[in-house]
Formats: sequence, C-alpha cells, structure tokens
Amino acid sequence: MFLNYIKEFFVKKSLNNNLNKEKSEVFTKNVQSIGLLIDESDFEYSEALIKELTLHGIALENIKVLAYKGKFKEKETYPRPTFGKKHISWNGEITEGFLNDFVNSEFDLLLSYYNVENSILMLITSKSKAKFKVGFSAVDQRLNRWMISTELGSYKLFVSELFRYLKNIK
Repeated sequence: MFLNYIKEFFVKKSLNNNLNKEKSEVFTKNVQSIGLLIDESDFEYSEALIKELTLHGIALENIKVLAYKGKFKEKETYPRPTFGKKHISWNGEITEGFLNDFVNSEFDLLLSYYNVENSILMLITSKSKAKFKVGFSAVDQRLNRWMISTELGSYKLFVSELFRYLKNIK
C-alpha cells in the first residue's frame, strides 16, 4: 500500500516534468491515423466509440486502441492491448513494448478518452508523439490542445463535436 503512494508520487513528478516541457504540436488538416487511449475502468462502450469514429470516415485499420484497466488481471484475456499500473515503473518509465509502440507512434490525432485525472493515463498522453491531442475538459488543460466538454458516456456527442471542429478548421 505504501509503495503505491510512492509510485504515484514519482509518476506525478515525471508527468509534471513532461507537462512543463514545451511541445510543438501541429494540426494536419487531413486526419488519417487516430490513437485512442481509453480508460475501460469507467467506460464500457469502447467498441461503439470505435464504430462511431469509423462512421465519420476513419478507416478501422487506422485506429490504434490502447485500453487502461484500474484492476488489471494478468490471467484475463482482453480484446485489445490493455495495461495497468504495473506496466509503468515507479519513476514513470514505460516497461511494456506495446505501450512504447503506442507512445512513439506519430498519430495525426490522439483521443484521450478519460475524464478523471489518473496520473498513469495522463503520463501516457503527455509522452505520446501524436501530432495533435484531444481530450475531456475535466482533465488537466496542459495535456490536450482541444478539450471537449461532455460526459464520458456521451461518446456519440464527443465524436460529433470532434468532427464538427475538425471540419471547421479545414
């Protein structure tokens, strides 16, 4: 229990160091690839969210999904790449290959689909090399370039607002 608090402290420290670094994100008008970071601890409609993105013209093979579970079970089989607290070291370093692949992918757009300030999820978002980041307004505003103010369960509204803004920018 005590070690979890120490780990949380160091992960937050690493997150703050990442957030304080100057980042130059460039929006590309033609969004081809999307990284989708979902907190599946609180959200159970991941498939419907992915389907909603495909309905707006994003090809399924261009959507890379990464799911977070607060209570990650090693022996359980997950339908998509899933991680938990144990996949981040005590000093905020990523210890899994698939997490590093996701973070180092240069997506046109990263959707951080979580509305609670979870230091592990925020660390993954801040370390991501995505060209442009979008998330919920309830999360630290230094993380994302665009913040959409909706409820977590309103994924259709979130996606429609996202594409409405993208259309206006083009």
